Amino acid sequence: MKLYNYVNEKYFEGGRDFMNSDKIKLYATLTIGIIAAVLEFIFHLPSYAQLIISILGLLLALIMFVDMVKVLKSGNFGIDLLAITAIVATIVLGQYWAGWIVLLMLTGGDSLEEYAANKAKSELKSLLDNTPSQAHLIIDQTVKDIDIDDVKVGDELLIRPKEQVPVDGVVFDGTSEVNESSLTGESVPVTIGKDSHVMSGSINGENPFKIRAEKVAADSEYQAIVKLVKESETHPAHFVRLADRYAVPFTLIAYVIAGIAWYISKDPIRIAQVLVVASPCPLILAAPIAFVSGMSRTSRNGIIVKSGTALEKLNSAKTVAFDKTGTITEGRLIVNGFKSVNGFSKEQVMVYAASLEQNSSHVMAKAIVDFTLKHNLELLPVTDLKETTAEGIVGKIDDIEVKVGQAEFVTDEKVDSVTGSGVYVSIDGEYAGVYSLLDQIRPEAKTTIQGLKNFGISNILMISGDKKEATELVASEVGITKAFPSSLPADKVKIIRGLGKEYHPTVMVGDGVNDAPALALADVGIAMGYKGANAASESADAVILQDDLSKVTTAVKIAHDTMKVAKEAVLIGIFICIALMIVAGFGLIPTIIGAMLQEVVDTVAILYALRARSDKL
Repeated sequence: MKLYNYVNEKYFEGGRDFMNSDKIKLYATLTIGIIAAVLEFIFHLPSYAQLIISILGLLLALIMFVDMVKVLKSGNFGIDLLAITAIVATIVLGQYWAGWIVLLMLTGGDSLEEYAANKAKSELKSLLDNTPSQAHLIIDQTVKDIDIDDVKVGDELLIRPKEQVPVDGVVFDGTSEVNESSLTGESVPVTIGKDSHVMSGSINGENPFKIRAEKVAADSEYQAIVKLVKESETHPAHFVRLADRYAVPFTLIAYVIAGIAWYISKDPIRIAQVLVVASPCPLILAAPIAFVSGMSRTSRNGIIVKSGTALEKLNSAKTVAFDKTGTITEGRLIVNGFKSVNGFSKEQVMVYAASLEQNSSHVMAKAIVDFTLKHNLELLPVTDLKETTAEGIVGKIDDIEVKVGQAEFVTDEKVDSVTGSGVYVSIDGEYAGVYSLLDQIRPEAKTTIQGLKNFGISNILMISGDKKEATELVASEVGITKAFPSSLPADKVKIIRGLGKEYHPTVMVGDGVNDAPALALADVGIAMGYKGANAASESADAVILQDDLSKVTTAVKIAHDTMKVAKEAVLIGIFICIALMIVAGFGLIPTIIGAMLQEVVDTVAILYALRARSDKL
C-alpha cells in the first residue's frame, strides 16, 4: 500500500493545494457576483457593485500577471496575457459585468479542465483504485490477514472467491477462473489450476485457491503497471508545449483586430468587445486533454503509454524495428522439417529421439516430443540416461544406444545442414536423422507488419540474435524486407543509432533484457511486457500488456487519431475565436454577450478534444 498511497497522492491527488486555490478563486468570484447582483438589482447601488467586481478583477489579474512573468522567465510565451488584457479592459471601460463573466470563465475553466482530465484518465486511475491492500496468509492451517507489503516470497496465501490476487504467485491447491482484464485488457476469464502462474491484480472467480508467493508486492505485476501509470502522468507531451507557439500569432491577431476596431469606430469599448471573445482556453486546454484522452484509450486497449511525447512520435514514425524471438515469434520452437538417413525409417528415428527427449527439460525437447505424439507414435522406455548440458542426451532403448543433440555430440559423420536449429540423432553410433526447429511465428505478425505499412511506415526492420537463415526466413514470411541476424544487444544499439535523420522518429519493439538498450535508445521503445520482461518494460516508452503483437498497430492508430484530434481541437477553437473577434470588431456583439460566448468556445474545444478517448475514430 505504500506505493499506492505515494502514487495516488503525488500523481492523481497531487496539486491538491493548487486545485483548492482554484476552487477558492471560483467560489470568491461566484460570491462577489451574487453580492454585486444584490447591490445593483435589489438595493440599486451599481457603483458599489462595480467597485467590488473591479477590486476582485484587478486582484486576480495581478495574480495572473505574476504567474505569467514566471512563465516568460522560463522561456515560454504566456497566453494569459490576453485574459489579463480582457479583464483590465472591461473593468477600466466600465463593462464590469462582462469582466465578471470573464473572471467566472477563467476560474470555472480550471474546474472544467479538472473534470475533463479526470474523465479522460479514468481507465488509468482505475488501476490505482483497484490495488489490492490485504493478503490472507496461511500459517499452520489457519488464515491471518496481513498487509500486502508484509508478504514474503514463499508465503502461502489463500485467494477467496471474488477477491484480487495480492502478489504474483503459483497455484499449489485448487482450481478457478481469474479475470485479468485490468492487467491485459482481455475480458475472457483464464482457467487456472495447480502450477499455474497468476498475476497480482487478477480477480478470482467463484472458487477459492491457494498460491505460493513468487514476488513481494512491490515487484509484482500489478504494482509494476501502477509504476507505469505514474510515469504516464508525469511526462509532458511535446505537442502540448507546441500549443504555446500558437499563442504568439493568436495574441497578435487579437490585438490587431481590437486596435483596428477602435481606430475605425473611435469607440474604446470595441477593444473590450474584441478581447472578451479572444479565448485562450483552446490553446491551454485542448491539446493536453486530447493527449490524456489518447493515453486513456491506449490503456483501455491493453497498452500503457508513458507520455504524450511517445504518442506524438508514434504518429510521425518513419522506422519500426522488431526483435525476432518472443516478439515476431512466440518464443516457442516447433519442428518445421525432419528427415531420416542411412536407411533408418522415419518412425523409428522419431520414436527413439522423442523417447529420450521426454526426459529432458531443454526447450527443443518438448518440440520433438510433441511432433512425435502428433504422429500417434508411442514412446519407449529408456535406460542408462545421461544428459550433457549444451550438447545433448544419450540413453539405451532395448540395449541400442541412441544420441540426440548437437551434430558433434551425436556423430563424427558429415551431417545435413538445416534452415532452423538442427537437432541430430544417431542410433548405434550411426547418423540416423535430423530435425529442423524454428520459432513459431505469431499468427498476427504478418497483418501487423502490413498494418504499419498502411500507415505509411515503409522502413520496417527485424534485428535478431539468431543466425542468418532463420532470421531471413521469418522476415520473408511476415513481409519484412530488412533483416539483421546475429545481433547482440550492442549491435542492436549500433543499428538504431546508425539510422539517418530521414528514418526518424524510430520505434523499437522487443520483449527481453537484451532488447532494453535498444528500446531506451529508440525515439519510441515498445516492450512486449506480457507476464514479465521487466527490464524491457522499464526501458520502454510504451508497454503492451497483452500477448498480442497487433497492439503495435493499435498504438500507432491511436497516436494518429490523438494527434489529429489535438490539432483540430486547437485550430477549431482558434478559428471560432477569430471569427467572433471580427464580428465583435464591427460592434455586433455586446461585451457581456461576448464574455458568455467565450465559455461556449472553451466548451466546444474541450469536448472536441475528449473525442480522442473514443475507439470509433
